[in-house]
Amino acid sequence: MDTQRIIALIVFSFSGLLLWEAWQKHTRPPMPVRAEAQSVAAAATSTGTIPPATQGSAPKASADASAVPTPSSPLAPPAPANQSSALTPGQGPLEQGGQKVSVKTDALQVELSTLGGDIRSLTLRNHFARGDTTRAFTVMQDKVGHYFIAQSGLLGEGLPNHTATWKTAQTNYELGSAEKLEVVFSHQEQPGISVNKVYTFKRGSYLIDVRYEVVNNSAAPLSPAAYFQFLRDSNPPEGESTGNVFTGVVTFTGPAVYTDAKKFQKVAFSDIDKNKAEHAKEATDGWLAMVQHYFVSAWLPQGTGKREYFTKKVSSTLYSSGVIQPLPAIAPGGSSTLSMPLYVGPQEQENLKKLAPGLDLVVDYGWLTVLAYPMFVVLSFINNIVGNWGWTIIIFTILLKLVFFPLNQKAGKSMAHMKTVAPKMEALRARYGDDKTKLNQAMMDLYRTEKINPLGGCLPMLVQIPFFIALYWVLLGAVELRNAPWLGWITDLSTPDPYYVLPLLMGVSMIVQTKLQPAPPDPVQAKVMMILPVVFSIMFFFFPSGLVLYWTAQNILTIGQQWYINKTFSAPVTAAKR
Repeated sequence: MDTQRIIALIVFSFSGLLLWEAWQKHTRPPMPVRAEAQSVAAAATSTGTIPPATQGSAPKASADASAVPTPSSPLAPPAPANQSSALTPGQGPLEQGGQKVSVKTDALQVELSTLGGDIRSLTLRNHFARGDTTRAFTVMQDKVGHYFIAQSGLLGEGLPNHTATWKTAQTNYELGSAEKLEVVFSHQEQPGISVNKVYTFKRGSYLIDVRYEVVNNSAAPLSPAAYFQFLRDSNPPEGESTGNVFTGVVTFTGPAVYTDAKKFQKVAFSDIDKNKAEHAKEATDGWLAMVQHYFVSAWLPQGTGKREYFTKKVSSTLYSSGVIQPLPAIAPGGSSTLSMPLYVGPQEQENLKKLAPGLDLVVDYGWLTVLAYPMFVVLSFINNIVGNWGWTIIIFTILLKLVFFPLNQKAGKSMAHMKTVAPKMEALRARYGDDKTKLNQAMMDLYRTEKINPLGGCLPMLVQIPFFIALYWVLLGAVELRNAPWLGWITDLSTPDPYYVLPLLMGVSMIVQTKLQPAPPDPVQAKVMMILPVVFSIMFFFFPSGLVLYWTAQNILTIGQQWYINKTFSAPVTAAKR
Protein backbone atom coordinates (compact mmCIF):
# COMPACT_ATOMS: atom_id res chain seq x y z
CA MET A 1 0.00 0.00 0.00
CA ASP A 2 1.56 3.36 -1.03
CA THR A 3 1.69 6.53 1.03
CA GLN A 4 -1.24 8.24 -0.64
CA ARG A 5 -3.57 5.34 0.02
CA ILE A 6 -2.65 5.25 3.70
CA ILE A 7 -3.18 9.00 4.01
CA ALA A 8 -6.55 8.69 2.30
CA LEU A 9 -7.47 5.82 4.61
CA ILE A 10 -6.59 7.89 7.69
CA VAL A 11 -8.57 10.89 6.48
CA PHE A 12 -11.57 8.81 5.48
CA SER A 13 -11.55 6.95 8.82
CA PHE A 14 -11.63 10.16 10.81
CA SER A 15 -14.25 11.82 8.61
CA GLY A 16 -16.27 8.60 8.70
CA LEU A 17 -16.27 8.75 12.51
CA LEU A 18 -17.61 12.29 12.43
CA LEU A 19 -20.26 11.44 9.84
CA TRP A 20 -21.37 8.36 11.77
CA GLU A 21 -21.83 10.38 14.96
CA ALA A 22 -23.75 13.02 13.04
CA TRP A 23 -25.91 10.34 11.41
CA GLN A 24 -26.70 8.81 14.80
CA LYS A 25 -27.80 12.22 15.96
CA HIS A 26 -29.86 12.78 12.82
CA THR A 27 -31.69 9.44 13.05
CA ARG A 28 -32.47 9.66 16.78
CA PRO A 29 -36.26 9.32 17.10
CA PRO A 30 -37.87 12.58 18.20
CA MET A 31 -39.96 12.80 21.35
CA PRO A 32 -43.68 12.78 20.55
CA VAL A 33 -45.15 16.19 21.26
CA ARG A 34 -47.91 15.99 23.83
CA ALA A 35 -49.61 18.40 26.10
CA GLU A 36 -47.32 19.25 29.00
CA ALA A 37 -49.96 18.51 31.58
CA GLN A 38 -50.51 15.03 30.17
CA SER A 39 -46.79 14.28 30.21
CA VAL A 40 -46.38 15.45 33.77
CA ALA A 41 -49.45 13.61 34.95
CA ALA A 42 -47.86 10.40 33.73
CA ALA A 43 -45.19 10.92 36.35
CA ALA A 44 -47.60 10.70 39.27
CA THR A 45 -50.11 8.09 40.31
CA SER A 46 -53.76 8.88 40.33
CA THR A 47 -54.11 7.31 43.75
CA GLY A 48 -51.30 9.22 45.44
CA THR A 49 -49.24 6.12 46.26
CA ILE A 50 -45.47 5.93 46.05
CA PRO A 51 -44.16 8.00 43.12
CA PRO A 52 -43.91 5.81 40.03
CA ALA A 53 -40.36 6.96 39.43
CA THR A 54 -39.31 5.23 42.63
CA GLN A 55 -41.43 2.16 42.10
CA GLY A 56 -39.39 -0.63 40.65
CA SER A 57 -36.20 1.13 41.75
CA ALA A 58 -36.01 -0.92 44.93
CA PRO A 59 -34.14 -4.19 44.43
CA LYS A 60 -37.22 -6.43 44.31
CA ALA A 61 -39.94 -4.02 43.34
CA SER A 62 -42.65 -5.14 40.99
CA ALA A 63 -42.46 -3.92 37.40
CA ASP A 64 -46.08 -2.86 37.62
CA ALA A 65 -46.44 0.93 37.76
CA SER A 66 -48.92 0.77 40.61
CA ALA A 67 -46.91 -1.59 42.77
CA VAL A 68 -45.05 -0.64 45.91
CA PRO A 69 -41.62 -1.85 47.06
CA THR A 70 -41.68 -5.17 48.83
CA PRO A 71 -40.89 -5.30 52.56
CA SER A 72 -37.88 -7.52 51.82
CA SER A 73 -36.04 -4.57 50.33
CA PRO A 74 -33.87 -2.67 52.84
CA LEU A 75 -34.89 0.56 51.12
CA ALA A 76 -38.57 -0.22 50.91
CA PRO A 77 -40.46 1.45 53.77
CA PRO A 78 -44.20 1.09 54.05
CA ALA A 79 -46.30 2.79 51.40
CA PRO A 80 -47.59 6.24 52.36
CA ALA A 81 -51.26 6.91 52.73
CA ASN A 82 -53.14 8.46 49.83
CA GLN A 83 -52.39 12.11 49.43
CA SER A 84 -55.25 14.56 49.08
CA SER A 85 -53.14 16.46 46.57
CA ALA A 86 -52.78 13.50 44.21
CA LEU A 87 -52.94 14.33 40.53
CA THR A 88 -55.73 13.13 38.31
CA PRO A 89 -55.09 12.04 34.71
CA GLY A 90 -54.62 14.91 32.31
CA GLN A 91 -53.83 17.49 34.97
CA GLY A 92 -50.42 19.01 35.59
CA PRO A 93 -49.13 20.08 38.99
CA LEU A 94 -49.52 23.82 38.57
CA GLU A 95 -53.07 23.35 37.33
CA GLN A 96 -53.76 21.41 40.54
CA GLY A 97 -53.03 24.38 42.75
CA GLY A 98 -49.26 24.50 42.96
CA GLN A 99 -47.95 28.00 43.54
CA LYS A 100 -44.74 29.35 42.05
CA VAL A 101 -41.98 30.32 44.45
CA SER A 102 -39.22 32.46 42.93
CA VAL A 103 -35.65 32.40 44.24
CA LYS A 104 -32.90 34.71 42.98
CA THR A 105 -29.21 34.63 43.85
CA ASP A 106 -26.17 36.10 42.14
CA ALA A 107 -25.66 32.81 40.26
CA LEU A 108 -29.14 31.26 39.94
CA GLN A 109 -32.73 32.09 39.11
CA VAL A 110 -34.90 29.25 40.41
CA GLU A 111 -38.60 28.58 40.28
CA LEU A 112 -39.98 26.18 42.88
CA SER A 113 -43.54 24.90 43.27
CA THR A 114 -45.54 24.39 46.45
CA LEU A 115 -46.90 21.22 44.85
CA GLY A 116 -44.19 18.67 45.54
CA GLY A 117 -41.65 21.32 46.46
CA ASP A 118 -40.07 20.63 43.06
CA ILE A 119 -37.54 22.68 41.13
CA ARG A 120 -39.56 23.55 38.04
CA SER A 121 -37.08 25.92 36.43
CA LEU A 122 -33.42 26.76 36.96
CA THR A 123 -31.48 29.40 35.05
CA LEU A 124 -27.74 30.06 35.26
CA ARG A 125 -27.48 33.83 35.40
CA ASN A 126 -23.78 33.92 34.47
CA HIS A 127 -24.11 31.69 31.41
CA PHE A 128 -25.89 32.79 28.26
CA ALA A 129 -28.09 30.97 25.79
CA ARG A 130 -26.50 29.65 22.63
CA GLY A 131 -26.09 32.51 20.20
CA ASP A 132 -27.91 35.01 22.44
CA THR A 133 -25.82 36.82 25.05
CA THR A 134 -28.84 38.85 26.16
CA ARG A 135 -30.59 35.80 27.62
CA ALA A 136 -29.37 33.65 30.50
CA PHE A 137 -29.20 29.90 29.90
CA THR A 138 -31.97 27.77 31.40
CA VAL A 139 -30.96 24.24 32.37
CA MET A 140 -34.23 23.05 33.92
CA GLN A 141 -37.72 23.93 32.71
CA ASP A 142 -41.17 22.35 32.52
CA LYS A 143 -41.53 23.10 28.84
CA VAL A 144 -42.83 20.89 26.04
CA GLY A 145 -39.87 19.60 24.04
CA HIS A 146 -37.34 20.47 26.76
CA TYR A 147 -38.86 19.03 29.93
CA PHE A 148 -36.40 18.68 32.81
CA ILE A 149 -37.18 19.16 36.53
CA ALA A 150 -35.78 18.03 39.90
CA GLN A 151 -38.05 16.28 42.41
CA SER A 152 -37.70 14.80 45.86
CA GLY A 153 -39.88 13.28 48.54
CA LEU A 154 -40.12 10.93 51.49
CA LEU A 155 -41.15 7.29 51.51
CA GLY A 156 -43.01 6.17 54.59
CA GLU A 157 -46.54 6.17 55.94
CA GLY A 158 -47.92 9.68 56.32
CA LEU A 159 -44.84 11.32 54.81
CA PRO A 160 -45.01 13.73 51.84
CA ASN A 161 -43.76 12.70 48.41
CA HIS A 162 -43.55 14.84 45.27
CA THR A 163 -47.34 14.90 44.89
CA ALA A 164 -47.86 16.53 48.30
CA THR A 165 -48.77 20.18 48.86
CA TRP A 166 -46.31 22.25 50.85
CA LYS A 167 -46.55 25.64 52.52
CA THR A 168 -44.00 28.43 52.51
CA ALA A 169 -43.88 31.85 54.17
CA GLN A 170 -43.54 33.83 50.92
CA THR A 171 -43.39 33.40 47.16
CA ASN A 172 -40.38 35.60 46.37
CA TYR A 173 -36.91 35.18 47.84
CA GLU A 174 -33.74 37.08 46.98
CA LEU A 175 -30.22 36.60 48.32
CA GLY A 176 -29.38 40.28 48.19
CA SER A 177 -26.22 41.09 50.16
CA ALA A 178 -26.45 37.99 52.36
CA GLU A 179 -24.09 35.02 52.02
CA LYS A 180 -26.81 32.39 52.44
CA LEU A 181 -30.53 32.08 51.74
CA GLU A 182 -32.91 29.42 53.08
CA VAL A 183 -36.33 28.64 51.61
CA VAL A 184 -38.42 26.52 53.97
CA PHE A 185 -41.36 24.40 52.83
CA SER A 186 -43.47 22.87 55.60
CA HIS A 187 -45.91 19.96 55.58
CA GLN A 188 -48.09 18.45 58.28
CA GLU A 189 -50.95 16.28 57.14
CA GLN A 190 -50.83 13.39 59.58
CA PRO A 191 -51.23 14.38 63.26
CA GLY A 192 -47.97 14.30 65.16
CA ILE A 193 -45.69 14.23 62.10
CA SER A 194 -44.23 17.46 60.73
CA VAL A 195 -41.77 17.77 57.88
CA ASN A 196 -39.70 20.69 56.66
CA LYS A 197 -38.07 20.69 53.24
CA VAL A 198 -35.34 23.32 53.25
CA TYR A 199 -33.51 24.66 50.18
CA THR A 200 -30.23 26.44 51.01
CA PHE A 201 -28.60 28.71 48.42
CA LYS A 202 -25.16 30.28 48.80
CA ARG A 203 -23.51 33.26 47.17
CA GLY A 204 -21.50 32.50 44.05
CA SER A 205 -22.46 28.82 44.16
CA TYR A 206 -24.25 26.43 41.83
CA LEU A 207 -24.68 24.03 44.73
CA ILE A 208 -28.11 23.82 46.37
CA ASP A 209 -28.59 21.94 49.61
CA VAL A 210 -31.92 20.09 49.90
CA ARG A 211 -32.57 19.15 53.52
CA TYR A 212 -35.41 17.16 55.10
CA GLU A 213 -36.24 17.72 58.77
CA VAL A 214 -38.70 15.18 60.18
CA VAL A 215 -40.20 15.47 63.67
CA ASN A 216 -42.14 12.50 65.00
CA ASN A 217 -44.57 13.43 67.77
CA SER A 218 -46.82 10.48 67.02
CA ALA A 219 -47.11 7.32 69.08
CA ALA A 220 -45.45 5.08 66.49
CA PRO A 221 -41.82 4.96 65.32
CA LEU A 222 -40.94 6.00 61.76
CA SER A 223 -38.51 4.39 59.32
CA PRO A 224 -38.47 6.85 56.43
CA ALA A 225 -36.36 7.04 53.30
CA ALA A 226 -35.86 10.02 51.03
CA TYR A 227 -35.64 9.94 47.25
CA PHE A 228 -34.11 12.59 45.00
CA GLN A 229 -34.70 12.34 41.28
CA PHE A 230 -34.54 14.03 37.90
CA LEU A 231 -37.50 13.85 35.56
CA ARG A 232 -36.80 14.74 31.94
CA ASP A 233 -37.51 13.87 28.33
CA SER A 234 -34.92 12.38 26.00
CA ASN A 235 -34.59 15.43 23.74
CA PRO A 236 -31.21 17.15 23.47
CA PRO A 237 -30.81 20.32 25.52
CA GLU A 238 -31.91 23.65 24.18
CA GLY A 239 -29.43 24.94 21.62
CA GLU A 240 -28.25 21.49 20.52
CA SER A 241 -29.52 21.03 16.97
CA THR A 242 -30.52 17.62 15.56
CA GLY A 243 -32.19 18.50 12.27
CA ASN A 244 -29.28 18.03 9.85
CA VAL A 245 -26.76 15.26 9.36
CA PHE A 246 -24.01 17.89 9.11
CA THR A 247 -24.94 19.89 12.22
CA GLY A 248 -21.95 18.57 14.12
CA VAL A 249 -21.06 15.65 16.33
CA VAL A 250 -23.32 14.01 18.84
CA THR A 251 -22.80 14.76 22.52
CA PHE A 252 -24.22 12.59 25.27
CA THR A 253 -27.42 13.54 27.07
CA GLY A 254 -28.70 11.26 29.80
CA PRO A 255 -28.17 9.82 33.29
CA ALA A 256 -24.81 8.84 34.71
CA VAL A 257 -23.96 6.95 37.90
CA TYR A 258 -20.65 6.88 39.71
CA THR A 259 -19.57 4.55 42.52
CA ASP A 260 -16.11 3.63 43.73
CA ALA A 261 -16.66 0.01 42.68
CA LYS A 262 -18.20 0.53 39.23
CA LYS A 263 -16.70 3.94 38.47
CA PHE A 264 -18.33 6.22 35.88
CA GLN A 265 -21.28 4.68 34.00
CA LYS A 266 -23.36 6.50 31.40
CA VAL A 267 -26.92 5.29 30.84
CA ALA A 268 -28.48 5.88 27.43
CA PHE A 269 -32.20 6.59 27.24
CA SER A 270 -32.45 3.88 24.57
CA ASP A 271 -31.08 1.32 27.07
CA ILE A 272 -33.70 2.39 29.61
CA ASP A 273 -36.35 1.84 26.91
CA LYS A 274 -35.12 -1.73 26.44
CA ASN A 275 -34.69 -2.42 30.18
CA LYS A 276 -30.98 -2.87 29.50
CA ALA A 277 -29.68 -0.01 31.62
CA GLU A 278 -26.41 -1.11 33.20
CA HIS A 279 -25.28 0.82 36.25
CA ALA A 280 -24.62 0.36 39.95
CA LYS A 281 -27.90 -0.17 41.81
CA GLU A 282 -26.75 -0.23 45.44
CA ALA A 283 -23.70 1.32 47.05
CA THR A 284 -22.42 3.19 50.08
CA ASP A 285 -20.80 5.95 48.03
CA GLY A 286 -21.09 7.74 44.72
CA TRP A 287 -23.53 10.10 43.02
CA LEU A 288 -26.09 10.31 40.24
CA ALA A 289 -26.16 12.95 37.51
CA MET A 290 -28.03 14.07 34.43
CA VAL A 291 -25.40 14.96 31.87
CA GLN A 292 -25.73 17.26 28.88
CA HIS A 293 -23.32 19.17 26.67
CA TYR A 294 -21.33 21.67 28.75
CA PHE A 295 -23.55 21.33 31.88
CA VAL A 296 -24.43 18.75 34.52
CA SER A 297 -27.05 18.32 37.23
CA ALA A 298 -26.06 15.94 40.02
CA TRP A 299 -27.43 14.62 43.31
CA LEU A 300 -24.42 14.21 45.63
CA PRO A 301 -25.17 11.97 48.66
CA GLN A 302 -22.96 12.67 51.64
CA GLY A 303 -21.12 10.22 53.85
CA THR A 304 -21.02 6.47 53.36
CA GLY A 305 -24.55 5.43 54.21
CA LYS A 306 -26.45 2.88 52.16
CA ARG A 307 -28.16 4.27 49.07
CA GLU A 308 -29.84 3.00 45.94
CA TYR A 309 -29.57 4.37 42.40
CA PHE A 310 -32.37 3.94 39.90
CA THR A 311 -33.27 4.78 36.31
CA LYS A 312 -36.75 4.26 34.95
CA LYS A 313 -38.99 5.03 32.01
CA VAL A 314 -42.00 6.83 33.44
CA SER A 315 -44.02 7.31 30.26
CA SER A 316 -43.51 7.28 26.51
CA THR A 317 -41.87 10.70 26.77
CA LEU A 318 -40.37 10.92 30.27
CA TYR A 319 -37.56 9.25 32.18
CA SER A 320 -36.57 9.45 35.82
CA SER A 321 -33.26 8.78 37.49
CA GLY A 322 -32.33 9.30 41.08
CA VAL A 323 -31.13 8.06 44.41
CA ILE A 324 -32.93 6.68 47.48
CA GLN A 325 -31.34 7.12 50.89
CA PRO A 326 -32.81 6.05 54.25
CA LEU A 327 -33.05 8.37 57.23
CA PRO A 328 -32.21 7.10 60.71
CA ALA A 329 -35.20 5.51 62.45
CA ILE A 330 -37.23 8.07 64.39
CA ALA A 331 -38.70 7.04 67.73
CA PRO A 332 -41.82 8.77 69.11
CA GLY A 333 -40.81 12.23 70.24
CA GLY A 334 -37.64 12.13 68.14
CA SER A 335 -36.46 13.85 64.99
CA SER A 336 -34.13 13.22 62.06
CA THR A 337 -32.54 15.18 59.21
CA LEU A 338 -31.03 14.31 55.85
CA SER A 339 -29.20 16.68 53.50
CA MET A 340 -28.66 16.09 49.79
CA PRO A 341 -26.55 18.60 47.83
CA LEU A 342 -27.72 19.29 44.28
CA TYR A 343 -25.28 20.73 41.78
CA VAL A 344 -26.65 22.35 38.63
CA GLY A 345 -24.01 24.19 36.66
CA PRO A 346 -21.21 24.17 34.11
CA GLN A 347 -18.81 21.27 33.63
CA GLU A 348 -15.81 23.10 35.03
CA GLN A 349 -13.53 20.20 35.81
CA GLU A 350 -11.46 21.68 38.61
CA ASN A 351 -14.57 22.80 40.49
CA LEU A 352 -16.31 19.46 39.95
CA LYS A 353 -13.33 17.60 41.41
CA LYS A 354 -13.80 19.48 44.67
CA LEU A 355 -17.49 18.58 44.96
CA ALA A 356 -17.33 14.77 44.72
CA PRO A 357 -14.88 12.05 43.68
CA GLY A 358 -15.17 11.34 39.96
CA LEU A 359 -17.64 14.15 39.24
CA ASP A 360 -15.20 15.68 36.75
CA LEU A 361 -15.65 12.53 34.62
CA VAL A 362 -18.92 13.95 33.30
CA VAL A 363 -16.59 15.79 30.91
CA ASP A 364 -16.24 12.54 29.04
CA TYR A 365 -13.21 12.09 26.78
CA GLY A 366 -13.77 8.33 26.57
CA TRP A 367 -10.70 6.15 26.09
CA LEU A 368 -8.59 9.21 25.31
CA THR A 369 -8.97 10.75 28.78
CA VAL A 370 -5.35 9.91 29.60
CA LEU A 371 -4.29 12.25 26.78
CA ALA A 372 -7.18 14.71 26.77
CA TYR A 373 -7.10 15.83 30.39
CA PRO A 374 -3.41 16.86 30.40
CA MET A 375 -4.11 18.78 27.18
CA PHE A 376 -6.97 20.61 28.88
CA VAL A 377 -4.71 21.49 31.81
CA VAL A 378 -2.12 22.98 29.45
CA LEU A 379 -4.81 24.84 27.49
CA SER A 380 -6.20 26.31 30.72
CA PHE A 381 -2.70 27.39 31.79
CA ILE A 382 -2.10 29.15 28.48
CA ASN A 383 -5.51 30.82 28.59
CA ASN A 384 -4.82 32.15 32.09
CA ILE A 385 -1.85 33.98 30.58
CA VAL A 386 -3.31 34.97 27.20
CA GLY A 387 -6.90 35.59 28.26
CA ASN A 388 -8.38 34.59 24.89
CA TRP A 389 -9.37 31.04 23.99
CA GLY A 390 -8.91 31.61 20.26
CA TRP A 391 -5.27 32.58 20.63
CA THR A 392 -4.91 29.83 23.24
CA ILE A 393 -5.95 27.24 20.65
CA ILE A 394 -3.47 28.64 18.11
CA ILE A 395 -0.59 28.75 20.63
CA PHE A 396 -1.34 25.20 21.81
CA THR A 397 -1.45 23.97 18.19
CA ILE A 398 1.98 25.51 17.63
CA LEU A 399 3.33 23.83 20.78
CA LEU A 400 1.86 20.49 19.72
CA LYS A 401 3.46 20.92 16.31
CA LEU A 402 6.83 21.61 17.93
CA VAL A 403 6.54 18.51 20.11
CA PHE A 404 5.96 16.36 17.04
CA PHE A 405 8.42 18.24 14.84
CA PRO A 406 10.95 15.37 14.63
CA LEU A 407 8.23 12.94 13.55
CA ASN A 408 6.68 15.43 11.14
CA GLN A 409 10.09 16.24 9.68
CA LYS A 410 10.73 12.57 9.05
CA ALA A 411 7.33 12.15 7.42
CA GLY A 412 7.80 15.33 5.38
CA LYS A 413 11.18 14.22 4.09
CA SER A 414 9.73 10.88 3.11
CA MET A 415 6.93 12.55 1.15
CA ALA A 416 9.37 14.99 -0.43
CA HIS A 417 11.57 12.11 -1.49
CA MET A 418 8.56 10.31 -2.93
CA LYS A 419 7.76 13.45 -4.92
CA THR A 420 11.23 13.52 -6.50
CA VAL A 421 10.93 9.94 -7.75
CA ALA A 422 7.38 10.35 -8.99
CA PRO A 423 8.50 10.65 -12.66
CA LYS A 424 10.44 7.38 -12.38
CA MET A 425 7.37 5.66 -10.90
CA GLU A 426 5.25 6.95 -13.78
CA ALA A 427 7.79 5.56 -16.22
CA LEU A 428 7.60 2.14 -14.54
CA ARG A 429 3.81 2.13 -14.78
CA ALA A 430 4.01 3.00 -18.46
CA ARG A 431 6.56 0.24 -19.06
CA TYR A 432 4.82 -2.62 -17.27
CA GLY A 433 1.20 -1.59 -17.84
CA ASP A 434 -1.21 -4.09 -16.28
CA ASP A 435 1.46 -6.56 -15.19
CA LYS A 436 1.05 -5.96 -11.45
CA THR A 437 3.68 -8.51 -10.42
CA LYS A 438 6.49 -6.97 -12.46
CA LEU A 439 5.35 -3.45 -11.59
CA ASN A 440 5.41 -4.15 -7.86
CA GLN A 441 8.84 -5.77 -8.12
CA ALA A 442 10.19 -2.82 -10.11
CA MET A 443 8.79 -0.37 -7.59
CA MET A 444 10.35 -2.25 -4.69
CA ASP A 445 13.71 -2.17 -6.54
CA LEU A 446 13.25 1.58 -7.02
CA TYR A 447 12.50 2.07 -3.34
CA ARG A 448 15.59 0.07 -2.47
CA THR A 449 17.81 1.99 -4.88
CA GLU A 450 16.50 5.38 -3.75
CA LYS A 451 16.48 4.29 -0.08
CA ILE A 452 12.79 5.11 0.33
CA ASN A 453 10.49 3.67 2.96
CA PRO A 454 6.99 3.77 1.37
CA LEU A 455 5.47 3.90 4.85
CA GLY A 456 7.86 6.54 6.12
CA GLY A 457 5.37 9.35 5.54
CA CYS A 458 2.49 7.62 7.28
CA LEU A 459 3.79 5.92 10.41
CA PRO A 460 4.67 9.23 12.13
CA MET A 461 1.17 10.47 11.31
CA LEU A 462 -0.39 7.36 12.86
CA VAL A 463 1.45 8.06 16.11
CA GLN A 464 -0.01 11.58 16.25
CA ILE A 465 -3.62 10.73 15.42
CA PRO A 466 -4.68 9.87 19.05
CA PHE A 467 -3.32 13.25 20.19
CA PHE A 468 -5.21 15.14 17.51
CA ILE A 469 -8.46 13.29 18.26
CA ALA A 470 -7.98 13.87 22.00
CA LEU A 471 -7.57 17.61 21.40
CA TYR A 472 -10.65 17.50 19.20
CA TRP A 473 -12.71 16.09 22.10
CA VAL A 474 -11.22 18.60 24.55
CA LEU A 475 -12.29 21.51 22.37
CA LEU A 476 -15.70 19.94 21.80
CA GLY A 477 -16.41 19.44 25.51
CA ALA A 478 -14.81 22.49 27.13
CA VAL A 479 -17.55 24.70 28.56
CA GLU A 480 -14.91 27.43 28.76
CA LEU A 481 -15.24 27.87 24.98
CA ARG A 482 -18.97 28.50 25.24
CA ASN A 483 -19.67 32.15 24.34
CA ALA A 484 -15.91 32.75 24.31
CA PRO A 485 -14.91 35.26 21.58
CA TRP A 486 -11.77 35.17 19.47
CA LEU A 487 -11.63 38.22 17.23
CA GLY A 488 -13.91 40.19 14.91
CA TRP A 489 -16.82 38.12 13.72
CA ILE A 490 -16.01 35.08 15.91
CA THR A 491 -17.91 35.88 19.09
CA ASP A 492 -18.53 32.30 20.27
CA LEU A 493 -15.96 29.57 19.68
CA SER A 494 -18.51 26.88 20.56
CA THR A 495 -20.80 27.79 17.63
CA PRO A 496 -20.20 27.67 13.86
CA ASP A 497 -18.54 30.56 12.05
CA PRO A 498 -21.52 32.73 11.00
CA TYR A 499 -19.82 33.81 7.76
CA TYR A 500 -18.04 30.51 6.99
CA VAL A 501 -14.67 32.24 6.74
CA LEU A 502 -12.79 29.68 8.82
CA PRO A 503 -14.24 26.61 7.02
CA LEU A 504 -13.38 28.12 3.63
CA LEU A 505 -9.88 29.01 4.81
CA MET A 506 -9.53 25.48 6.15
CA GLY A 507 -10.59 24.07 2.74
CA VAL A 508 -8.06 26.26 0.92
CA SER A 509 -5.33 25.16 3.32
CA MET A 510 -6.19 21.52 2.62
CA ILE A 511 -5.87 22.14 -1.12
CA VAL A 512 -2.48 23.79 -0.71
CA GLN A 513 -1.37 20.97 1.58
CA THR A 514 -2.41 18.42 -1.05
CA LYS A 515 -0.41 20.24 -3.73
CA LEU A 516 2.72 20.04 -1.60
CA GLN A 517 2.44 16.26 -1.31
CA PRO A 518 3.41 13.83 -4.07
CA ALA A 519 0.59 13.42 -6.55
CA PRO A 520 -1.15 10.02 -6.36
CA PRO A 521 -0.34 7.97 -9.45
CA ASP A 522 -3.86 6.56 -9.55
CA PRO A 523 -6.26 9.07 -11.22
CA VAL A 524 -9.09 7.98 -8.92
CA GLN A 525 -6.97 8.63 -5.83
CA ALA A 526 -5.96 12.01 -7.24
CA LYS A 527 -9.61 13.01 -7.67
CA VAL A 528 -10.47 11.81 -4.16
CA MET A 529 -7.64 13.87 -2.66
CA MET A 530 -8.93 16.96 -4.49
CA ILE A 531 -12.55 16.38 -3.43
CA LEU A 532 -11.71 15.91 0.25
CA PRO A 533 -11.10 19.65 0.93
CA VAL A 534 -14.53 20.45 -0.49
CA VAL A 535 -16.21 17.72 1.61
CA PHE A 536 -14.43 18.82 4.78
CA SER A 537 -15.25 22.47 4.17
CA ILE A 538 -18.96 21.67 3.86
CA MET A 539 -18.87 19.52 7.00
CA PHE A 540 -17.02 22.20 8.94
CA PHE A 541 -19.60 24.84 8.03
CA PHE A 542 -21.61 23.39 10.93
CA PHE A 543 -18.80 22.60 13.36
CA PRO A 544 -17.88 24.82 16.34
CA SER A 545 -15.53 27.55 15.18
CA GLY A 546 -13.02 26.61 17.91
CA LEU A 547 -12.57 23.19 16.29
CA VAL A 548 -12.28 24.70 12.82
CA LEU A 549 -9.73 27.21 14.10
CA TYR A 550 -7.62 24.39 15.50
CA TRP A 551 -7.85 22.41 12.25
CA THR A 552 -7.00 25.47 10.14
CA ALA A 553 -4.03 26.40 12.31
CA GLN A 554 -2.82 22.80 12.12
CA ASN A 555 -3.05 22.84 8.30
CA ILE A 556 -1.24 26.17 7.96
CA LEU A 557 1.61 24.99 10.17
CA THR A 558 1.83 21.76 8.19
CA ILE A 559 1.97 23.74 4.93
CA GLY A 560 4.85 25.84 6.22
CA GLN A 561 6.70 22.81 7.47
CA GLN A 562 6.21 20.81 4.26
CA TRP A 563 7.19 23.76 2.06
CA TYR A 564 10.40 24.16 4.04
CA ILE A 565 11.17 20.43 3.86
CA ASN A 566 10.46 20.26 0.12
CA LYS A 567 12.70 23.26 -0.50
CA THR A 568 15.61 22.02 1.59
CA PHE A 569 15.29 18.45 0.31
CA SER A 570 14.98 19.30 -3.39
CA ALA A 571 18.08 21.53 -3.41
CA PRO A 572 20.59 18.69 -2.76
CA VAL A 573 18.73 16.44 -5.22
CA THR A 574 18.89 19.11 -7.96
CA ALA A 575 22.58 19.70 -7.30
CA ALA A 576 23.29 15.97 -7.47
CA LYS A 577 21.56 15.69 -10.85
CA ARG A 578 23.78 18.44 -12.24
